[in-house]
Amino acid sequence: MDTFNTMRTFRRIVELGGLAKAAEDLGISPAGLSKQLRALEAHLDTVLIQRTTRSMSLTDTGRTYYADCCRLLDELDVLERSIKQQSQRVTGKLRVNAPLSFAISVLSPLLAEFLQQYPDLQLDLVMEDRLVDAVAHGFDVSIRLRNTLEDSSLIARRLASLEQKLCAAPSYLEKYGIPASAADLQRHKMLSYSLAHTQGITADDDRDKQETGNIALLSGAEHSQVNNSLMLRDLLIAGLGIGALPSFLADPALHDGRLQRILPALVNEPRHIYAVYPTSRHLQPKVKAFVDFLASRLPPALQAS
Repeated sequence: MDTFNTMRTFRRIVELGGLAKAAEDLGISPAGLSKQLRALEAHLDTVLIQRTTRSMSLTDTGRTYYADCCRLLDELDVLERSIKQQSQRVTGKLRVNAPLSFAISVLSPLLAEFLQQYPDLQLDLVMEDRLVDAVAHGFDVSIRLRNTLEDSSLIARRLASLEQKLCAAPSYLEKYGIPASAADLQRHKMLSYSLAHTQGITADDDRDKQETGNIALLSGAEHSQVNNSLMLRDLLIAGLGIGALPSFLADPALHDGRLQRILPALVNEPRHIYAVYPTSRHLQPKVKAFVDFLASRLPPALQAS
């Protein structure tokens, strides 16, 4: 027996003063409603309503049961409204995973703005350059900078794209010369980000493509690597070699002259910024609010960096 629905049915019978009116109001037949009432009385092992062909009246037990039904059902309605309202509020703890360099350089001011917009939300940000299992580690959202995403049971929303720029410090180029072609890079000191999805550099120029194919620059060149993009940027600025940086790190150093872009026709495959989160029939308001916020604020923030 569906107790709460049966209680609601009994309440309508009493409020409307008869089975016929209650049946019409509830959209069922009088016979069907009478059957439900009999089942309720059998379940409670008591008579709730005295019925004749012309009238009905509550028994003492029926009056007590009716009063308690009204109280319980009203409390249940209040509880359901409260839960529904709470489910639409952006509140609770939001666990986010993001690459360290990107979080510090780009996300930091945006997260401050987001938390000011949603003061009832608590942020738990874990900065980790290695790719982690979002579900196993309990993250609500993972921010990933990848060329492509592998097939997954997770939902992925692309938020923005990043250009990779090949850079070196003016001091390095003065000492070792400016490469004029992809082939020249084989003779230079190369620095790279070891956790990148791909390390190969693609040629935009058809002639370079024919000469070098996928241009495996790192093979044959004097090569060092680090697993953090901020460290890579600092090593490049220090004049220790040539390497590719994402635009959010490269552009400030290019603008103030600490780095110089070389061979702009050679670029790494563009990286895309994805928000990845577990599948759910009902996307939590905190996750939706965060992903929507990033989708609207990331593109202008990247252009301004």
